[in-house]
Amino acid sequence: MPQISPLAGEPIKRADAERLAGVLKALADPARLRLLSLIQSAPEGEASVSDLTAPLGLSQPTVSHHLRILTEAGLLEREKRGVWAYYRLVPTAIAMIAELLTPPRKRSARRTR
Repeated sequence: MPQISPLAGEPIKRADAERLAGVLKALADPARLRLLSLIQSAPEGEASVSDLTAPLGLSQPTVSHHLRILTEAGLLEREKRGVWAYYRLVPTAIAMIAELLTPPRKRSARRTR
């Protein structure tokens, strides 16, 4: 993740912009947004591919593909347990994206509340 927001009032470096764009691209898919929501709302805050295929109405290979993209973007972490892999959100990654996309004036107002 870049250290400076594209909304900070100063130019963001090319490499930082490319990294942030990659993460935003991973988020910019309805199925992936639903996956994040389903995983976050799961009882233990984690889910396996088999837990996610029916609610999404997608095949196992398609769900696995989306989970891989979210994991590579740093938004999910994967833990292998026996033959199953379980996915959970990386809260710091989600918070960092929100922070980067909040204009500085709004950030300071939020902190003083």
